[in-house]
Amino acid sequence: MNTPIPSSSPSDIPPEQSLIQYPSLFPIKVLGPNVDGFEAAIVHVAHQFDPAFDASTITRKDSSGGKYLGLTITITATSREQLDELYRTLSTHPMVKWVL
Repeated sequence: MNTPIPSSSPSDIPPEQSLIQYPSLFPIKVLGPNVDGFEAAIVHVAHQFDPAFDASTITRKDSSGGKYLGLTITITATSREQLDELYRTLSTHPMVKWVL
């Protein structure tokens, strides 16, 4: 009989065992369609979680076919909860294909 392996989420990790020191600059890669409004939508989300987010620091990379745009945003991470909620918000955004 197989014994289920208990699952844990990153938020179950005690702060003293976290590999991230808060506050910390934290890059996040976001891929979505290369259309007007995609970057602005991501900037809007970033500002919700980091009011001091500087949109001029975004790095952009078009896909080889030009259909998609990869953005790297760097926010100031202040807690595991902030990062979890930011990833959840980006991952469920209708324009976002994936988040790393």
